[in-house]
Amino acid sequence: MSNAADPPPPAQSDLEVPALGPPSFESPMVAKGRSFPDPRLRVRYEAREGVEDIAGKDLTFEKAGPRERLFFDPAETTVAFVTCGGLAPGLNNTIRSAFLELEHNYGVKRVLGIRNGYRGLDPAEGLEPIVLSHDFVDDINDMGGTVLGTSRGGRKAADIADYLEAHDIDILVCIGGDGTQRGAHAIAEEVRTRGERRSIVGIPKTIDNDVPYVYMSFGYATALEEATRVLRSAHVEAKSHAGGIGLVKLMGRDAGFIAAGAAVAIQEANFVLVPEVPFPLDGEGGFLQALEARMAARDHAVIVVAEGAGQHLFEAGDAVLDVSGNVRYRDVGLLLRDRIMAYFRERQTEVSVKYFDPSYTIRSVPPNATDRFLTDRLARNAVHAAMAGKTDVMIGSWNQATILVPIATAVSEVRRMSPDGDLWGSVLATTGQPNWRA
Repeated sequence: MSNAADPPPPAQSDLEVPALGPPSFESPMVAKGRSFPDPRLRVRYEAREGVEDIAGKDLTFEKAGPRERLFFDPAETTVAFVTCGGLAPGLNNTIRSAFLELEHNYGVKRVLGIRNGYRGLDPAEGLEPIVLSHDFVDDINDMGGTVLGTSRGGRKAADIADYLEAHDIDILVCIGGDGTQRGAHAIAEEVRTRGERRSIVGIPKTIDNDVPYVYMSFGYATALEEATRVLRSAHVEAKSHAGGIGLVKLMGRDAGFIAAGAAVAIQEANFVLVPEVPFPLDGEGGFLQALEARMAARDHAVIVVAEGAGQHLFEAGDAVLDVSGNVRYRDVGLLLRDRIMAYFRERQTEVSVKYFDPSYTIRSVPPNATDRFLTDRLARNAVHAAMAGKTDVMIGSWNQATILVPIATAVSEVRRMSPDGDLWGSVLATTGQPNWRA
């Protein structure tokens, strides 16, 4: 995990997955001759060796996968899916793979789709769920967006628990980012407090790739692919004009994985600005001076900035929150565009700044092959965990294995790109930009 900033390791108790009770039913896959992983096998938290006092060396995760014994009787089980938050390539693929796993391997007959995110689980909204069928999911894997609809912002866990009870939903699969998973944890706690046996399972989704205990969340690979196309266009624009500057703002509120990954992939960016590495704008050694030197040498430049970078450049003010409770960040792309133009105007140097903001285009496209494969693996393992009676759990990936992570543990941390890791090192080597951490 050298590209992510590593937080202190948790306790082993924080990695133990809650279960609804002992499994009482034989999996239908036993009769089909399906092989099952040995339940005693665990995934090590720390894969490295050689240092006696290395932190986390004795910690392990429960490995994801099908179980021979189930908590739920498939014939009597109702499963519901909900997609929340912003779009990411692969939402529909996740729904389709999970549905087919339930239908083909478990024989579950009642599968529902919740409309418009957590809003659809609020009884006050009056939104009846969609009954999913093979015909409904047949071609959704080639569509961007989500066929169930989505929304931002949560709802009261008590109201959602009422909805689950009213619709006799045994398993709720929550597909979304860290905010969605926090909501899923609150729902699981409310259900547990009521003494009800319902499974709440999370599938992590974010193109920012910032969910803890997930090496790569679905949507990220497609976001990189789409972002590199934009960077290529920015490079063409910059080279085609005298004094050409291509400025591209990419997604990444608090983590610079997309900006850094796309820059390394395309190898045409000259500056990459990310939230993890604050940069000086003005003065000796600042960004504008470095850009001026680049323009004097090559007469063109490509700049990539993550949306959450450079927030320190704005005047302090009262924080504005969005409906999900996140701080609404100022537009660093427009600030940089204006400051760049003003800087060169003051020096009577002509530049042609082309500004690209492809955020919504990138996250609304269908997934590429990498994300299609990833969504299938996450979806099927979410079904396996839920049918076995695991709850308050998120599907993660660690040390090249798919794992089960208690949601409470996952949402207690943040995942950021490490300025000391290989990815940022590659950015510095590719761009030649100043190392503002030095």
